[in-house]
Amino acid sequence: MSDFTHFNEEGRAKMVDVSDKPETARTALAHSSITVSQEIYEKITNNDMKKGDVLAVAQVAAVMGAKKTWDLIPMCHPIPLTRVNISFSWEKEHDTAYTLNIAAAVKTKGNTGVEMEALTAASTCALTVYDMCKAVDKGMVIGKTYLVEKTGGKNGDFHRTEQVK
Repeated sequence: MSDFTHFNEEGRAKMVDVSDKPETARTALAHSSITVSQEIYEKITNNDMKKGDVLAVAQVAAVMGAKKTWDLIPMCHPIPLTRVNISFSWEKEHDTAYTLNIAAAVKTKGNTGVEMEALTAASTCALTVYDMCKAVDKGMVIGKTYLVEKTGGKNGDFHRTEQVK
């Protein structure tokens, strides 16, 4: 594991200078999830939530979250994103609970990676689902959020090999 790069000589926070790094294609894929009741699952899948199409709004919120990452995380660079794609899959936990799995794929051609943008997109997506459904049931649980893979950059590629539970 390499040393932390976001500290100056006095041990204070700094934004890393990436101006000498080459522009390369960089991608990141992050995962998050939210477990909901059967009632919420049915309302989402039947598009019967009073606030509107939950998954459509959550997708847009995730894209916005990715684009605003630099505004939320102090040491992140504002970078031009060339792609943000959000996909969903449902998993039945038991008769009364369903988990919405969220995958956030982000891409750029730049001199710094997009891991934080992918993680922010996945998190924002899960938070938006919670916000849109909390009137029905506040017992939803947002699951683990983690980086699945990243490509590009001087540190090379990362591919998670172990399953996150």
